[in-house]
Amino acid sequence: MGNKRRRGDRKDGRLLRSLEPMAFFALYIMETRNDANNYLSESVDLEAINRYVHKKRNEGLKDFNVMYVLAAAYVRTVSQKPGINRFINGYRIYARNNIEISLMVKKEVKLNSPETMLKFTFQPENTISEVYNEMHRQIEEYKNSTEDELNDMDAFLKFIFRLPRWMLRGMMKLLYWLDFHGWIPLSLLAISPFHGSMVMSSMGSLGISSVYHHLYNFGNVPMLITFSTKRHENELQKDGSVIRKHYLDINFTVDDRICDGEYYSEALHEVRKYLKNPELLEVPPATVVQDID
Repeated sequence: MGNKRRRGDRKDGRLLRSLEPMAFFALYIMETRNDANNYLSESVDLEAINRYVHKKRNEGLKDFNVMYVLAAAYVRTVSQKPGINRFINGYRIYARNNIEISLMVKKEVKLNSPETMLKFTFQPENTISEVYNEMHRQIEEYKNSTEDELNDMDAFLKFIFRLPRWMLRGMMKLLYWLDFHGWIPLSLLAISPFHGSMVMSSMGSLGISSVYHHLYNFGNVPMLITFSTKRHENELQKDGSVIRKHYLDINFTVDDRICDGEYYSEALHEVRKYLKNPELLEVPPATVVQDID
């Protein structure tokens, strides 16, 4: 993020050179992201988030919901724990230049409604207002578009799927090879949902609880988050009364190779802090922590 590009760096990230030897060795014993999947889960009482969502909607933020709070909490966590924004390509570990979140979006909540993957780019200084503005703008543009108005990624996919299968398989092998060496064009990296910091998926919109979603071996996304707000519990209080609680359940599938368990644990605590106090996301972070060399 603002560092001068050096030999070995990629278009989308800076090569990390000072990691301990075991981190590099792990790349050769767990060669793909799905070899290195780890699973984390978190549940947060939704009371504070719901109050905040109602407040922002009253301020005129159309369709503001839990998703924007979670996305902003992730962006802020990267500003303090940049190690979760690393990625792996070609048996090397990189610090990503930007924060890039991909999201599956349907035009309508209907079984056969068209859907696409949208990609949003942020900086660690961004506030929740900036996160909401960028995400909501793109989502509205997609939902209001006609069937003929394809975004760049859908247009690219529509083009390559016209190819015969043997040629498409050959193209995918070429893309894997280019990605290994860091030679995929920047224009393609910019639209690819498989190259980025994190993929989000709302299970609640499907009417189900959160699941653990696999990572993708193509590309370099090291984290996939699914979330749901469908869980309620009746909890017994000390005075004998019963209160109905509403929870946000979040499941994380992460690439174990980009940082260790203690680092992931601290990052999860950071996410939890912002979900319990969303107002903290309204101002830029006091400092932005840079990843190691």
